[in-house]
Amino acid sequence: MLTDRTTPLLVRPEPEDPLADPDWREPDVPVQRLSWLRLGFLILVVAGLGAGGAAAVVHYRETAGPTAKSWAVPYVDVTLTPTFEFQDPAVNPANDVALAFVVADPSDGCAPSWGGAYTPDEAAASLELDRRIEQLRAAGGDVMLSVGGLINTELAVACTDEVRLTDAYRQLVRRYQLDTLDLDIEGTAVADKASLQRRAAALKTLQAERKAAGGTLDVWLTLPVAPNGLTADGVNAVRTTLEGGVSLRGVNVMTMDYGNAGTEPDMLELAESALEATHKQLSDLYLQLGVQLTSPEVWARIGATPMIGQNDIDAERFTVDDARGLATFAVDKGLGRVSMWSLNRDAPCTGTFTNVVVHSNTCSGVSQEKLAFSKMFIDLPGGTVGDSGREAVTIPAQSGVTDDPAKSPYPVWRLSAQYVRGYKVVWHGVVYESKWANQGMDPSAASDSATPSPWSVIGPVTATDVAPSPSPTVTGVTAEWSPETVYARGQKVLFNGLPYEARWSSTGDAPSTEYPISPDDPWKPLFVVPGEPVTG
Repeated sequence: MLTDRTTPLLVRPEPEDPLADPDWREPDVPVQRLSWLRLGFLILVVAGLGAGGAAAVVHYRETAGPTAKSWAVPYVDVTLTPTFEFQDPAVNPANDVALAFVVADPSDGCAPSWGGAYTPDEAAASLELDRRIEQLRAAGGDVMLSVGGLINTELAVACTDEVRLTDAYRQLVRRYQLDTLDLDIEGTAVADKASLQRRAAALKTLQAERKAAGGTLDVWLTLPVAPNGLTADGVNAVRTTLEGGVSLRGVNVMTMDYGNAGTEPDMLELAESALEATHKQLSDLYLQLGVQLTSPEVWARIGATPMIGQNDIDAERFTVDDARGLATFAVDKGLGRVSMWSLNRDAPCTGTFTNVVVHSNTCSGVSQEKLAFSKMFIDLPGGTVGDSGREAVTIPAQSGVTDDPAKSPYPVWRLSAQYVRGYKVVWHGVVYESKWANQGMDPSAASDSATPSPWSVIGPVTATDVAPSPSPTVTGVTAEWSPETVYARGQKVLFNGLPYEARWSSTGDAPSTEYPISPDDPWKPLFVVPGEPVTG
């Protein structure tokens, strides 16, 4: 996971683990903003890479389809010593960078600081941060700011005053003239519902202010991920942000530190698995919230951030070949963003640290040439920070969504109903199918590997759908049910035009019309309802 490295190196323990804007369109490939000086340098860099470097990515650009818009924006650990000169093209070949991390000031939880060590003014004076950002922009590059990280406390967690929290974020946006904010939510913060709601409210306000001023503010969420996707808390963090009114540009997953990947894990395979699973989760989530996106549209809202080289887990090493594979995957899928942790580490370890497991802030711990990882991603053909063509889908409020049984193709989900495998239901405008027998499990609830959902998403309810029409499985039943009659087991009756059979003796108990009909109901249905699996 990403960390703020303001303290001496610490080896971290294994982690525990409605409707779309009608004017939205898939973003076009924007033009990179490069000065002639910076462009000239990059041409020299590319020329020296050889067949195994960025030239391979250039080939991807020529052969990839229309979704190939992946944007390379590596992280820089701002407060780490020695200072990484991200503004210098000789040190940093990347056009854009994500500066990490802004956290809560230890003395005032509602005040932003760099790594808990520098106020913005102190960072300007001691680190020349403002000047270096200005220099990068003058050379055609740009920055996004990353707020959070695993170490220290994120502003929304520390600051419980929503007005002051909003002002803290506003200070950052204005001081650094930001078009993009990256919210890195890790550790216990992922499950902190109150802070998630505060953060969403603050970001919504800032986006509204920027829109009123004629601009945009893109927001990314950076979250931990496992090979089987986001955790339930991670999915809920995305849901809370969207339902809070934030126009979310995308979700960046940290493809690193899996913890239980085996003795010799294939880090590229695990990263691709995590990204595919995240794609499914976000597709389902947007659908549950009333937005049906195409597969490429979802991919454009996903980012990947590996920890280059030696990960915090000894067995996990992300190599230069893995980076080449991820670049290929990114272009093939149209991944919205590729980052890495971090530019500070994009160098071989030397001296006594060579060829051993090294957990270092300033070298990768694997065999590589200096800047080999950066050069592998540099020619990804995506846009730049804050590109206005990369519009995000705005999720409308969901509080008033109610399923109309007359317009639902399958029974509406009920908390008390007992569902068998294969049963289809409608819930909040989405059709789900039961993967196994269950009761009381909300189809729209988040899930993870520890508590998997018994429901799979099938698709949205359409405007032409109507109520399900049951089909009788017997004929010849003519007696209407009467509340005064004493019925014996096996007797058949009609109720609301449908046949039923008595399971046991009863009187006054009307046959149920709530589907599926419980096995504890005295009347067994002699008909099938659309969505009910055929048995026997």
